Amino acid sequence: MKVFVARQPIFNKKQQVVAYELLFRDGTSNSFPNISDDRATARLIMDNQLNLGTRYLTSGKKALINIGPDSLKQELSYFLPSNDVILELLETIRPTDENFELIRRLFHNDFRLALDDFEYCERWEPFLKLIRLIKFDVMATPLDKIAPIVEDLKQRKNLKLLAEKVETLEEFEQAKAMGFNFFQGYFFAKPRVIEQNDIEINYAIALLIYAEVLKPNINLKKIAELFAQDTALAYKLLRLINSGVFPIKSRIESLKQALVYLGDERVRKFVGLIMTAHVAHMKPSELTRLSIVRSRFCELIAKKIQPNQANSAFLVGLFSLLDAILDKPMELVVNKLPFPEIIHDALIGKQNMLYYILNVVKAYEKGSWWALQESCMLVNIDDDCLPDFHQAAIRWADMYNDKI
Repeated sequence: MKVFVARQPIFNKKQQVVAYELLFRDGTSNSFPNISDDRATARLIMDNQLNLGTRYLTSGKKALINIGPDSLKQELSYFLPSNDVILELLETIRPTDENFELIRRLFHNDFRLALDDFEYCERWEPFLKLIRLIKFDVMATPLDKIAPIVEDLKQRKNLKLLAEKVETLEEFEQAKAMGFNFFQGYFFAKPRVIEQNDIEINYAIALLIYAEVLKPNINLKKIAELFAQDTALAYKLLRLINSGVFPIKSRIESLKQALVYLGDERVRKFVGLIMTAHVAHMKPSELTRLSIVRSRFCELIAKKIQPNQANSAFLVGLFSLLDAILDKPMELVVNKLPFPEIIHDALIGKQNMLYYILNVVKAYEKGSWWALQESCMLVNIDDDCLPDFHQAAIRWADMYNDKI
């Protein structure tokens, strides 16, 4: 498949290129697509850093990469090499105590930090000690208007200033005279779209891995076996290990060794990155969330009526919406997964205990009383317990989504 990124050069006072800002694109059209900031950042990391790398795209120069509030909270920055990037903290990040702690951690992990579209207020003061670059949008805030704050910031030795959206020679000369260090905009160059080849990820395998990392005690051996079933996912994992993000003391000889090297929490966050970048964009995230809720709901029902099938019920719930997510017949999708016959049959509609459990969940979701009564009779369960199971499933899904 093809993946895309735009790069726009950043110049110094001598009009020499010193860095590039990397901008997510989902096609050859040179405009930002209609997706959230965190999804754009995740795609940028997955499609580019974990493909040929940012150094390839910037010819060895620094890459400025946008980080929004969700990306900051999800800690996506830690999948980027601190030596190669400048993290551009978007204007949507508010100067809160929580964000200060997240940004301070990045600073102490040797990331260089920039503030984008900066508008000064007193709450930014503690942050400015951690920042190395401040960007002003001279189209949104004209140079004459920001002259006083520019004068103040110039006195701080740790800060450099960048004027972006510079469109004329006059703006460039004025910004340079005011003391700006760096410049970016159409006067110099428009962003250039770069097209690369990448390997398409198998959604179903990614969802199986996701199900595994949701568990309190994850099984790295099983996760390694799942990564091995999809070339793209295995490639991304090994690219992460070899991307300059983590120091490597010995050669990685297996996928399990790579996962052990990362550790449980990094594996969870890496799988969260995969889900954000290459899964959730395919269909509304509500479908993915509903799949997670269903998985736990089915599991809780099975634990009550047939505990030995609880794990299988979990998988049936998790994959029960796969046809809707992939826009493909369920049988076609499930045939490509390593499921035992009982799970396979339940998902394609063959009647067995797992199929009946799933029907209880579907009837409950629809609020169909008659269908619910019939489904409960088939599995021999009283419907009084279902509201508690459903609420527990929702809380569980929310808790583990927050973890990742």
